[in-house]
Amino acid sequence: MHDLAHYAVVVLLFALALLAAIGSQRLAQLLRIPAPALFLIVAAAASDLVPSLGALTVVTNQRIVTVALVMILLDGGMHIGLGRIRRNVGAVAWLGIAGTLVTSAALAVGAHLIFGFDWRSALLVSAALAPTDPAVVFSVLGRREVSGRSGTLLEGESGANDPVGIAVMVSLLGAAGGGWSAVGSGVGQFALQLAVGTVTGLAGGWLLRLLMRRVTLPSDALYPVQTVAFALALYGATTAVEGSGYLAVFLAGIVVGDVRAPFKREIERFSGALAGLAEIVAFVVLGLSVDLGAIVSSGDLWAGLGLAALLIVVVRPLFVGAVLLPVRLTRGERAFVLFSGLKGAVPILLGTYVLAERAAHAERIYDVIFVVVLVSVVVQGGLVPTVARRARVPMRETRPAPFASGMRFEDEPRGQRRFTVAPGSPAAGSTVAAIGVGDGFWISMISRSGALVQVRGTTVLEPGDEVLALVDAHDADAVERVFRG
Repeated sequence: MHDLAHYAVVVLLFALALLAAIGSQRLAQLLRIPAPALFLIVAAAASDLVPSLGALTVVTNQRIVTVALVMILLDGGMHIGLGRIRRNVGAVAWLGIAGTLVTSAALAVGAHLIFGFDWRSALLVSAALAPTDPAVVFSVLGRREVSGRSGTLLEGESGANDPVGIAVMVSLLGAAGGGWSAVGSGVGQFALQLAVGTVTGLAGGWLLRLLMRRVTLPSDALYPVQTVAFALALYGATTAVEGSGYLAVFLAGIVVGDVRAPFKREIERFSGALAGLAEIVAFVVLGLSVDLGAIVSSGDLWAGLGLAALLIVVVRPLFVGAVLLPVRLTRGERAFVLFSGLKGAVPILLGTYVLAERAAHAERIYDVIFVVVLVSVVVQGGLVPTVARRARVPMRETRPAPFASGMRFEDEPRGQRRFTVAPGSPAAGSTVAAIGVGDGFWISMISRSGALVQVRGTTVLEPGDEVLALVDAHDADAVERVFRG
């Protein structure tokens, strides 16, 4: 009974910590900083006050955060979907690969020449800090709707360049010898990971679509579990054959993002809940692994602050800006994308790779990475709405809709579509009766600012209205143009 009481206390403390983390989301909104920043700071401070909290090994931290990132990437890919990524796939791939490589190269030169890192340490630091982070990007942009290409570019980049950064780090740590042979070995391993990850991700996404649409399960609660289990299996299988499991899961999520399947809404809600929990777990675990006292008392704090300034003010605007030149963006969108390259869990996870390999100056590298990530999350993440406003990038905060109205069907309701009235579209300011797209179009429900609007022929549609309608297949493209413009 004594052991049971001790276990009950552990469960109680864990539950209270989780409730506090969930409740802190509201505090983060009031402070205008992303919630991951609070998780990192509070966890790091707690591990300093109670050293036993940071007793997890580096390998255990890696495994926990790896599973968390799989959940975040699956949900992020499903949120983007094929429809959004299809129009931007070239730009996302170019920014994710080329942008990560030039960031790593430029930051390595700066770390060596300005901050005195030896070349190997400089390369390891820069490889860890090159990728943006899906957990922070999806956290910051997930509650906001960004018009134009910039939102899709940022979300796509954060999912695409993590596998690139991880492949670069693994290649650097695994490269044997020196000179051009090490370079060739690293490039070969890097290309293999991306190629295998792409193939298995697209194939896995296609197979998951079939499972979601064709396989009938005895309980509706099993459909979300099946999807998550498939994503974990895809990560494991891809990584086992030396591919990028992260890229495979992200691509699979994109492939199934727009699919119409039984219990799709339940799958999305379950995936979103797991991704929210994964974000909390990942940043808390990584925060507990840091010794704040050691960072403050050493010179690592100033090196981290300097590298953060170099990355935010020089490297990303100049070098990633050069990569972005072929991509068609407005001046404001370009500035917004260049500012919003947020760092987060992935760079710290890559820092744990350095610790696990016991590379030279590993502790210093890890501490510097943590400082840079903290500055990025707090400063860049907190200023994203302000920069969007100054850059004139339309961004609106999406409010949750806690109540739902609808019906369930045994068979797929063919022709039922959901649209959002885009600003400047033909539908904006038009009456329901004036939308001339044929007799096969019928609006059944309108939601405006969280309230139902009675559907009449004289009802005027406003930007932001969500419309549920029945559409004939041959009219679908015309209706899409009316609402999107």
